Amino acid sequence: MRGMLPMNRNTLGQAVTIVTIFASATVTAEVDFHGYVRAGIGISGENGQQVRYQSNKVGRLGNEDDLYSEILLGKELYSQDGKSFYVDSMMALLSDGSNDFEGTNTSCELLKNSAGDVDDVSCDNDAEFALRQFNVQAKGLIPSNPDAVSWAGKRYYQRHDIHISDFYYWDTSGSGAGIENLSVGTGKLSLAVLRQDSGDINVNNFDIRYAEIALWQDANLELGFNYGLINETDEQKAEVGEDPLMLTAEMTMANVIGGLNKTIFQYATESYGEQMAGLGAGNSPDATSDDGIDGYRIINWGVIAPTNTWEIGHQIVYANSSFDSQDDHSIFNIVVRPMYKWDENMRTVFEGGWFTEEDNKVDSSGSKFTVAQAWAAGSSFWARPELRVYASYLTDYENDNAFGIGNDTEYNLGVQVEAWW
Repeated sequence: MRGMLPMNRNTLGQAVTIVTIFASATVTAEVDFHGYVRAGIGISGENGQQVRYQSNKVGRLGNEDDLYSEILLGKELYSQDGKSFYVDSMMALLSDGSNDFEGTNTSCELLKNSAGDVDDVSCDNDAEFALRQFNVQAKGLIPSNPDAVSWAGKRYYQRHDIHISDFYYWDTSGSGAGIENLSVGTGKLSLAVLRQDSGDINVNNFDIRYAEIALWQDANLELGFNYGLINETDEQKAEVGEDPLMLTAEMTMANVIGGLNKTIFQYATESYGEQMAGLGAGNSPDATSDDGIDGYRIINWGVIAPTNTWEIGHQIVYANSSFDSQDDHSIFNIVVRPMYKWDENMRTVFEGGWFTEEDNKVDSSGSKFTVAQAWAAGSSFWARPELRVYASYLTDYENDNAFGIGNDTEYNLGVQVEAWW
């Protein structure tokens, strides 16, 4: 997870107050409570606490070393005459799960150069807290489009991801405003602008999406256009590059061997183009990038159910970014997660992943294989909570010292829980 910001004690106190206000509201009115958590314990063969190795490229199962959680509290504040106003909030916690009391008690170390002068300050928190969402969504304000939603604030905005690798390929979340799900023709139109600064340079991402375009039975198309408008000051004009853009087309097919399949094509320029092979999400552009970058990627992912006892998740990604000043960056990876269901709650899960990558003539390649015994709240591939006991074997084919001097392989053993609600 990216973009986590440490909080000081005053900020943390304010966050606790917000949560307390929402929690106390349950005494008199119902509050929606949702969230996500992953946590556990693991060890590696040579590296103490288990290692995390290229999880976006080889798969995340048995390959995560953090504790991450999100708590979402929301409430409808008004509902009358077909109009409603809903407030949404979310706090997140990220830590390494290394001890009992994990907070924002920061310890810092002064980093000095060879002359003894302080170059930098390195600080370490037990945990990081972040405000991920706080927005208001209004429905029914447009009589001709009663299902359209007008919104403003900070929110997760129509995120597209591959769960088995935690890879977000289209995610423009942030502070902003917009109107979504406007009925236009046969599809749904969404318009938004979201602030995604590059350091101290203001950048606004203009997001246009047209979804639910019917192709044939059980198949639809979504089209998207993102434009990163760099809004520099007079003093910053000399350091900024060209505005980036990204085009996305996603075809979704249902009832494919008992499951679903998605095929995505994306093309992007400048710093969004760099994100194609960099496995970025089309957000937070580098406003100083001015390298004539073009990038594209082709993605196929889905979950199929060939029998009543087997479900299989998969992803295939090929991406390329080309530059004026250096050689291309390209990557190809495959992840497959088969799951055998013993009964309604017990399953055995396997996950294999492999990638090859070339970045400015530097080669890298690796793989991972995991086997996990798991118990879940239901038999579906997506059923959660899920408790897992796992073993993973990791291999780096290009770096003989990837896991320590002389070690190009490593294993992880651990227990993890993952839940969303």
